[in-house]
Amino acid sequence: MAVLVVPAAEVADHIGKEVGLSDWMLIDQDRVNQFADATVDHQFIHIDPVKAAQSPFGGTIAHGFLTLSLLSHLAGENAIMPEGVKMGVNYGCNKLRFLAPVMVGASIRARVVLKDFAEKKPGQFMSTITVTIEIKDEKKPALICEWVTLMFTG
Repeated sequence: MAVLVVPAAEVADHIGKEVGLSDWMLIDQDRVNQFADATVDHQFIHIDPVKAAQSPFGGTIAHGFLTLSLLSHLAGENAIMPEGVKMGVNYGCNKLRFLAPVMVGASIRARVVLKDFAEKKPGQFMSTITVTIEIKDEKKPALICEWVTLMFTG
């Protein structure tokens, strides 16, 4: 799917509705290792398959913050916005819960539901989406997040 672009007056009509579903993305050990290097978080459960196999997880897992960082790609490209938006900036997260680990070798995707949308001032809109990061063939999602974005037109 792609970003759904509609007239600003129509965005609120989508509140409570699913507005996007990303493609599946494989989380491999190389991506996890690169994230470990970038964040200086080299805990064995992320980067040492032999040692992690002895943990309760049974293997290496992605960092929760790696999964969260992929929202920009997975959800950001599968959301809704008003026509004429020139840029959007992260405003924050209202709620965020990590519910299940993402095992290295698993695939994830984002399911996006519009929670709220309002014009803050002329040419400036605030959007809140609920993003559920699903893990392929798992019942429990990796995370659920209310992500707030500020968008600018003109």
